[in-house]
Amino acid sequence: MEKEMKVGPKGQVVIPRSMRKALKIHPGSRIIFRLEGDRAYLRKQEIDTATILELIAKKGPSVSEISPHLYEEELERRTASSALS
Repeated sequence: MEKEMKVGPKGQVVIPRSMRKALKIHPGSRIIFRLEGDRAYLRKQEIDTATILELIAKKGPSVSEISPHLYEEELERRTASSALS
């Protein structure tokens, strides 16, 4: 699938609807961009929020004591480990 799009004045490009649909990208979806030589690639970041929250609940303190940054730290750890694969 290939589609040409125009870059806007702020450097923004709209992901074509057919590609958003194929990748199941919705408002709020996280996208990973990768540059290889003169080519740019994008992929949808796979996040399983329920599993992340379950892990936090099992290994962490009670809900009233969870650091507000614990979710973000776990997400970064998972992102880093998936980038190595």
